[in-house]
Amino acid sequence: MQEKKLTSASGYLYLGIALVCFATAAIALTYKGGLLAGLLGFAGMFILKGIVVIYPKEGMAATFFGDYVGTIKETGLQWVNPLYNKTKISLRARNLNGQTLKVNDKMGNPVEIAAVVVWQVKDTAKALFEVDNYVNFVQIQSEAAVRKLANSYAYDHMEDETSSVTLRDSTGQINMFLEAELNERLERAGVDIIEARVSHLAYSSEIAGAMLQRQQASAMIAARRLIVEGAVGMVEMALERLEQNGVISLDEERKAAMVSNLLVVLCGEKSVSPVVNAGTLYN
Repeated sequence: MQEKKLTSASGYLYLGIALVCFATAAIALTYKGGLLAGLLGFAGMFILKGIVVIYPKEGMAATFFGDYVGTIKETGLQWVNPLYNKTKISLRARNLNGQTLKVNDKMGNPVEIAAVVVWQVKDTAKALFEVDNYVNFVQIQSEAAVRKLANSYAYDHMEDETSSVTLRDSTGQINMFLEAELNERLERAGVDIIEARVSHLAYSSEIAGAMLQRQQASAMIAARRLIVEGAVGMVEMALERLEQNGVISLDEERKAAMVSNLLVVLCGEKSVSPVVNAGTLYN
């Protein structure tokens, strides 16, 4: 079922006609024209029943004895067939603040994830007649889409080093995937997704402590690797400069001792206390 436009007439015109009918009915009643007054009064009430007020960003779907005849989106005072059954529906943007879900990511780790979805009705016919309750449909399908998203990707690159997209490190792509998944699921309900983004992402409480320790250990190892690489480069540079400038000539044993001392100084976590050698190099 697709939305179609329902042609309407000016409500102000028919309001005027209804008032004329009521005024004429009152005059006829004065002159004891009871039947005519009754007919004019009934006509006025019948005309008034067809007058509807359409507010901005609002639509009104009409059915006639069970058949969908169209939707009015023109704002203001409108008039349609009084026999139509009329249902108003909001076309404004709405926020869905999804609840936090506990699901397993691609690697099987339990994570907590939630999403915020901004949506609006774009096809009133589908929203009203293709699904039972379009608001509830949006909520349930949004949760299903978030669960599928979490199951499709790892939490971060630490869990899956071969993956180019992860939940934590690829926020922009993840939000695009979520929006595309929601548009596909909600197209049946005539709903358009304006924006969808992950609002909460964390490891589940039962593994959060262990994962934090793992992250800290990985960060410490990376920092130590960088320190050692820098220290080795500085030692190599020091030895090369000493040999090039002819400042001192060291045998292999003294070079090894110098390298060991420099690495201890450069890689140590605490400041070292200098020792002054007052004798010769070999004492």
